[in-house]
Amino acid sequence: MNIITPTIKKLLETWLNEDIGRGDLTQLALNDDIVNAYWTSKQAGIFCGGDLVKYLYQSLDTSVIITLLKSDGDTMRAGERIIELSGPIPSLLAGERTALNIAMHLSGIATATKKLVSQLEGTGILLADTRKTTPGLRPLEKYAARCGGGINHRLGLDDAAMLKENHIAWSNGIAQSIQALRKSIPWTTKIIVEAETIEQAKEAASEGADGVLLDEMAPSQLQTLVPDLRKIAKKAAKEIIIEASGIDPKQIQKYAYTGVDIISTSAPITQSTWIDLSMRFSEHLPNK
Repeated sequence: MNIITPTIKKLLETWLNEDIGRGDLTQLALNDDIVNAYWTSKQAGIFCGGDLVKYLYQSLDTSVIITLLKSDGDTMRAGERIIELSGPIPSLLAGERTALNIAMHLSGIATATKKLVSQLEGTGILLADTRKTTPGLRPLEKYAARCGGGINHRLGLDDAAMLKENHIAWSNGIAQSIQALRKSIPWTTKIIVEAETIEQAKEAASEGADGVLLDEMAPSQLQTLVPDLRKIAKKAAKEIIIEASGIDPKQIQKYAYTGVDIISTSAPITQSTWIDLSMRFSEHLPNK
């Protein structure tokens, strides 16, 4: 997919300007020689952010040439070259930190996502992210989750109608809320109910919810509840997506055969660590 949207372009330019400020003072000590450089990964992981790096450098200096040796979502080994660059020394250095920061952060999310997705391999269960994202970075962090093999949950409050704990507490209940939403939202929009109890889950299924999110329920509960929900939904002539959330990521394999369709977790975004990448210079090219 094309991640370089107008919104992302503005973000990248803002971040670049933040680092450069009134100008790179150290640049005064440099010449304008054209040089070759490369990026290397100091640890194994999943690469993410290549097109962002390319756009960032091109917005800084169109003479900079970027060759991606890894595509977003590719596995990288420790010590492996992932990007090659050539261009004027001041330009390569001016964009270095911003570009590395973006790629290291997103590669960390992609790597953490891949580790969990790998544990669900062969089960048919999909791993979804959540709205627990860094303000301003949501499109990129969710993109990184996809590069790691995950899928995206809601991008925002306008993406789907989701009745969570407080919505249910401060409304007229699940049944009336679903009916009210059906009268007001586009027919293409999904209605999801977050259920904290078996009774709430069954009510949501019987009232025609498109999805039921089972929050903080043990695997043993899910193994019994999931088949019941599918039967209830079938009686209501409704296909239903069943999701488990509020799980301990370290225990994800215990949920692998509960019959749910999706496991959602914020962990790959909120708990991941950056993948350490660095830029190294190789040789000078003759000035022209």
